[in-house]
Formats: sequence, C-alpha cells, structure tokens
Amino acid sequence: MEDFLTAQEAASLLHLHVKRVQALARAGQLPGTRIGRKWLFSRARLMARLGPPRGSEKEAEVEISARNQLRGRVTAIALGGVMAEVRVQIGANELVSVITRSSVERMGVKVGDEVVAVIKSTEVMIGKP
Repeated sequence: MEDFLTAQEAASLLHLHVKRVQALARAGQLPGTRIGRKWLFSRARLMARLGPPRGSEKEAEVEISARNQLRGRVTAIALGGVMAEVRVQIGANELVSVITRSSVERMGVKVGDEVVAVIKSTEVMIGKP
C-alpha cells in the first residue's frame, strides 16, 4: 500500500508553507490528489521529485545570469525571528546580507562556510574619495 502524506506533512518535507503546497498542487506542479477538501500526496512521488539526498551524489552546479558573484567565507550569523543577518568576508572586505532565517536553516549555512554572494540590482552606486 502506498504511503500518503497530508498537505501539512508534505509542506514540512518540502520546507514550504502549507498554503504554497496546496497552490502548487492546484496548479499541477506538485503530484497531489484532492479528496473532498483535503490534499493527499504520495511520499514516493514527492521524494522522487526532491532527488537524491545531499551528499549522496555530486551536486549539480547551477549557472546564474547575474554577473556580480562574489565568493567569500561566512564570518557571522545573527538569527532573528524571521530574518537572519549573514556576514561574508570577501578578500579584505565584508559584505552583510539580510535573508530569511528559513533560508539559512534550509541551506545549512554555518560560520566558516564558503558561499557565493550574488548581487542583482538595477542600480549600483559608486563613490570616489
């Protein structure tokens, strides 16, 4: 017998909000079945969608169109209720990024990790002393 998950359980597995899981299922982007007013999701189909666990294979690299990509090392993380401040040392400079706490937790970002800061903006100011 196939193992089914509720929308809440699927949301937890996918690290998404339950409303987002339901919307993706309604749009046909997640394999789900609606029974009355409830959504059910096949655990096997969701796991296949997630792919192999991290570290089980060489992770695929993703190419990003943003040109301003700066490689650095995380020096500090300050976690708030919803947001997190991540400090990244890039050469002799420090970059401070404010991202969601859930992103830090989902990616497993820790002090000492090597990361890539991607800066995408329609306006970048420069100054001259």
